[in-house]
Amino acid sequence: MKPRVLIIDDNEAHAEAVEEALDRVGYECVTALTGTKGIEVLNGEGADIVLTDLKLPDLSGIEVLKRAKASDPLVEVIVITGHGSVESAVAAMKEGASDYLTKPLNMEELRTRVAKQVEKQRLGRENRALQEVLDKRIGFEGIAGSSPQMQRIFDVIRQIAPTDTTVLITGESGTGKELVARALHSRSKRRNGPFVPISCAAFAEGVLESELFGHEKGAFTGAIQKRVGQVEAADKGTLFLDEVGEMPLATQVKLLRVIEQREIQRVGANQLLKVDVRFVAATNRNLKTAIGEGSFREDLYFRLKVVHIDLPPLRERRQDIPLLLEEFLSEFARKHGKKLKGMTPGARNVLVAHDWPGNARELRNTIENMVVFGRNDVLDLADIPPDIGGGAGPEVAMGALPPTTVRPLVDLEREAIEGALTEVDGNREKAAQLLGISERTLYRKLKSFDLK
Repeated sequence: MKPRVLIIDDNEAHAEAVEEALDRVGYECVTALTGTKGIEVLNGEGADIVLTDLKLPDLSGIEVLKRAKASDPLVEVIVITGHGSVESAVAAMKEGASDYLTKPLNMEELRTRVAKQVEKQRLGRENRALQEVLDKRIGFEGIAGSSPQMQRIFDVIRQIAPTDTTVLITGESGTGKELVARALHSRSKRRNGPFVPISCAAFAEGVLESELFGHEKGAFTGAIQKRVGQVEAADKGTLFLDEVGEMPLATQVKLLRVIEQREIQRVGANQLLKVDVRFVAATNRNLKTAIGEGSFREDLYFRLKVVHIDLPPLRERRQDIPLLLEEFLSEFARKHGKKLKGMTPGARNVLVAHDWPGNARELRNTIENMVVFGRNDVLDLADIPPDIGGGAGPEVAMGALPPTTVRPLVDLEREAIEGALTEVDGNREKAAQLLGISERTLYRKLKSFDLK
């Protein structure tokens, strides 16, 4: 398909000249004479490149730039400015413009600059598509998981990450709530800004308020100098409020005002400071129960829960455990300088069957323990800590593990194949790719399991 260029310029003759110059070398061009019309075209028909004059009769070129980026973060915007107004172009570059040109335009230079941005965008879109394929195969920015539950969560992250919406992440301890928060930040337009995590359970009430909002010198005993709070430190970035269910009520009131008004007041200060922060909160508590008990404000709950992501415990997505095992084995083999070839099927069976009340964090710690203390290049039942499904005992090593604890590997293999086929609507080629095996092997497995 031809690259599509949207030209926004109130000078119709100039817009037509630009269109003709780009049309000659194979671009599909559309012209708008106002910023408002240009944004309508972008929202309705889309474009790969936007060429916009900085001076328009209705919107400024900077406003067009901001709205274009909000509409499609991957669109490349080139601004056009009059000679002698380079300062305005530099300001546009700081707001996210890809390039700028000055009038009168050199059409050859115009084509070169547009071609450069088209290539940049092509690579960006290809990388994004490749990353999405890898996400589905092996995980998502540190959150390993190919189960349908995790794939749905990954889809939500992709959809909401580019926005500034407030997010509440819930789930048991160890399910990866901070990893999700970091994924939201890294895929957002704020990714070049700070990601600031703070545990609301780690501070006493008065201290937490100072940590969040900062304080002035002399605001209280021991305040020997001014301190910038974490909200202010997260300006132009993301603030991650971990264990938000433990926040004292008095601090909840102040946090609600900050989220709604986007301004803070340091302890001991009179003036208000504007902040540009995205808020992501997490908790392992049931906040509805806390509201009923009077320990959490209902208005803050609804303000935080604009989008709700609930992470399933590991026992409800067992098909992700083998993937996590491989990730953790590789990580800790490198970290501790061990040359490992893998893990025996029996050991994998035990780990997959365990309920993991501490979820991925507990599994991760267990694998590190096994790597550190393992004496052979293949980890087996004897390397599993005693508190995990009866591991590390001689009876287990001899195969005396209770049948209710260990499930036959063939059953797990069958479930994995059935799950892959369900996920791709029965397409065997895609199922084989998802499982990492050949179609021939898949066909042989289906025949042995009497699956059609």
